Amino acid sequence: MNKNLIAVLTAALCAATAAAKGAATLNGAGASFPFPIYSKWFDAYRAVKPDVQINYQSIGSGGGIQQVTRKVVDFGATDGPMTDQQLFQVDGKILHIPTVLGAVVPVFNLGKEVRELNLTGEVLADIYLGKAKMWDDPAIRKLNPDAKLPGSPITVVHRADGSGTSYCFTDYLSKISKEWAKKVGRGTAVQWPLGLGGKGNEGVSGLVLQTPNSIGYAELIYAEQNGLAHAAVRNKAGKFVKGSAAAVTQAAAGSAGRMPKDYRVSIVDADGDGAYPISTYTWLLVYEKNGGSAGQTLKEFLRWMLDDGQKLAPELGYAPLPEPVKSMVGKTIETIR
Repeated sequence: MNKNLIAVLTAALCAATAAAKGAATLNGAGASFPFPIYSKWFDAYRAVKPDVQINYQSIGSGGGIQQVTRKVVDFGATDGPMTDQQLFQVDGKILHIPTVLGAVVPVFNLGKEVRELNLTGEVLADIYLGKAKMWDDPAIRKLNPDAKLPGSPITVVHRADGSGTSYCFTDYLSKISKEWAKKVGRGTAVQWPLGLGGKGNEGVSGLVLQTPNSIGYAELIYAEQNGLAHAAVRNKAGKFVKGSAAAVTQAAAGSAGRMPKDYRVSIVDADGDGAYPISTYTWLLVYEKNGGSAGQTLKEFLRWMLDDGQKLAPELGYAPLPEPVKSMVGKTIETIR
C-alpha cells in the first residue's frame, strides 16, 4: 500500500478515535406517549451538539421506572408519576422533570360510517367494565343520536405493558366513576376486566386499526399518524371536547400556578369550557446526582429542551409547558450534578 495513503488513513483513524473520545452518550428508556417528540428532540439536538448521542427505548412507563430504579439508564421517562414507595427503592434522589403535556384520546374503529363520536367518562368506564357491551347501547345512542351505530359487540383494547398512558386513562376513569375506582382503580398497570392487550401506544393503535368495532386509548399523535378516529369527551364544564394541543393547554392552565415542588400532579377532569379532560404532563426521571459527565451533559440538553425544544411540541400535537411551570423547571434543572 502507498505510504502516503497509509499516512492519510492513519490520520483519519486517529481523528475518528479522538472524536469518539470526546463524544458523550446518554441512554434512556420509558414512556411511548412522548416518544414522537423525544425522537424529534434528540435528532434536533444532535444537529446542535454533534458530539452528543441520546438513545431512547420506547418500552412503556413501567419499564422506564424499572430501569431508572435499577440504574441501568441515564434517565427514565413516564406519564404516571412514581409513587412514594417506588421512589424509596431508588438509591439517591430522582427528579421528575416535566417535558410537555399531551392528550390521551379514545380511539375507535367503526369504519367509514362513523368518524365522529361523543363519549363521557361514565360511558367509557362502563365499556371497560364490560357493562356497555354493544355499540348501540342506549347510553351511547343517547350521546350520538345522529350516528349510524352498529348493533355489534364492542371489542375493548388496552395496554398490555406498564404504561403512563394507562395511568392517565385510569386516573380519569377513577375520578369520574366510583365503581371504576372501587373495582379497578388507577395505575400504570391494572387488572383489566376484559379486552385485548397491545404493547405501547403503537400496539394499541395497531390493534384498533385492524379490529373492526373496537375501542382503545392512545396518545393523540398516534391516532393522527394512523388515521384513527378519536372521540370527543365531555369535560367538567359539560362540553364535548376533542383532544388537541390547545385543549390540553387549557386543561393545564388552572393548576400551572399551583404546581407542587416535585411536579407529581394530575390534571385530569380540569376546569374550563375548552379543557380536554384526559390530559397529562409527561416527565423525564433524572438522578439528581450523576457520576462522571452524565449530569452536565443531561443538564445542557434539558436547558435546550426547555427553550428550543418547547417550540417543536405543537407540530406533533403536544402542548408546551405553561410559563410558570417552565420557570420552576429551569431552577430544578440547575440542581442536577
